[in-house]
Amino acid sequence: MNLDTIDVHILKLLKENARKQLGNSIFATKWLMVLLVAFIQSALVAVVSSATGGIGSIFISGTLYYGFVRILLSIIRSNAEVELSDLFCGFKENWEQTFILGFLRSLLISLWSLLFVIPGIIKACSYGLATYIQHDSPNKNWKTCLDESAKMMEGHKWQFFCLNLSFIGWYILGSLCFGIGTLFVIPYHETANANFYEALRAEYEN
Repeated sequence: MNLDTIDVHILKLLKENARKQLGNSIFATKWLMVLLVAFIQSALVAVVSSATGGIGSIFISGTLYYGFVRILLSIIRSNAEVELSDLFCGFKENWEQTFILGFLRSLLISLWSLLFVIPGIIKACSYGLATYIQHDSPNKNWKTCLDESAKMMEGHKWQFFCLNLSFIGWYILGSLCFGIGTLFVIPYHETANANFYEALRAEYEN
């Protein structure tokens, strides 16, 4: 899959792959399991944030996302079943670096967003693959992961933006179902992003 040019067909293929990998239905077991993982992740962050005045969440957000990434990559690479315990793998494997990466990635994007919205979006796209890189190369520190994400995204940020933008309609449709429908979009959206990383990684390594 060549990502050298912006091709609507390629973006559609990434989304099609995501649907197939999740079972082609929002009621498929794998789709529902990824939804459960995303819900647990969000709930834990919300509870810790509420209990600590918002401070505690910064210590777990990046690490939980690292575990979420492992689950997504396991699905698209080997059609593995979802293991809920994988969501917490970062705490015992690489807590310090996953915490630092998650915190500084969010901080840098927020600081760029203070300038204007567009610089924040650009940085969000530039650093969008950092956690995936960290998962595949846990020996790399947070700065290397951010730098490599930015390098991989050179010439591909607009594609990544368009891919993410294409889900707005799904979220709007989901919001019509008392907002609950938006939850079912998250597995689809995140799995498509994981497929984007996998396609770009294959090109980057060649």
